[in-house]
Amino acid sequence: MTFDKGVYELVRPDQWQGGVIFASPHSGRCYPEWFLAETQLDSQQLRSSEDAFVDRLIAPAVEHGAVVLTSNVPRCMVDLNRDPGEIDPLVVADARPGVMTPRIMAGLGVIPRVVSQGRAIHHRPIPQAEADSRIERLWHPYHQTLAALIDEAVARFGGAVLIDMHSMPRDALAHLPRPRPDFVLGDRNGVSASPRISTAIIDIVTKAGYRIRRNSPFSGAYIAAAYGRPVNNVHVVQLELDRSLYMDERKIEPRPDFDRFAQRFAQIVAQLAKLRPDQTDAAIAAE
Repeated sequence: MTFDKGVYELVRPDQWQGGVIFASPHSGRCYPEWFLAETQLDSQQLRSSEDAFVDRLIAPAVEHGAVVLTSNVPRCMVDLNRDPGEIDPLVVADARPGVMTPRIMAGLGVIPRVVSQGRAIHHRPIPQAEADSRIERLWHPYHQTLAALIDEAVARFGGAVLIDMHSMPRDALAHLPRPRPDFVLGDRNGVSASPRISTAIIDIVTKAGYRIRRNSPFSGAYIAAAYGRPVNNVHVVQLELDRSLYMDERKIEPRPDFDRFAQRFAQIVAQLAKLRPDQTDAAIAAE
């Protein structure tokens, strides 16, 4: 298995100002020829599982003193927002037995079985060796870098705020009453970030003129669970953005007014970059 392009892009500001990290683990769109040869889907169908263009939307964070980490790895090859042990036995031949999580049963393990609309990615199960290689060469480098950034932020600023940025299909909100949210904030029901951080993000988004919902239908996945430790001043918020606001979901192309939306979103990013770890949380928990 080869992956010629780097696993991720890491962009640092001239001066990191406060321990804020923006990350996009699902915006990768580098599809190697070997992968395209072994899938039964065309590139347009594969891209339906991308958080397309989210990397472009969060790029301005660097100008405001935050670090930006974006993946080049397509989600349909390996999902960086899953536990590496979430192996689907229907995807990996002779997979070692493990706990069948709801995500695995839905076909959304660390090596996904399906993309949107339940379309199967592979002709047949892949060998265990290939699955191990994808996780070792693609999953681990991203997470090693993310963990190192969080550790650096804690050392330098006393804590970290990770904005784990995602996009959601408009159809994912179809079951919700109108008016439907433009954003969904997930903090694992208060486990991965302090109320102060989550409330501040909600206020920023609301003041920008958008509707935001908390922890439903997305409360946060592996990254929020693995890294969010408010008691240690490490706050992780998964922030989902309605794709229909900025892209044509069928064509996977930016809308004609993409630049206008990107300018509005950049104002939100600028405010989020000013967040600071809540250093009172650890003291409160210790009392």
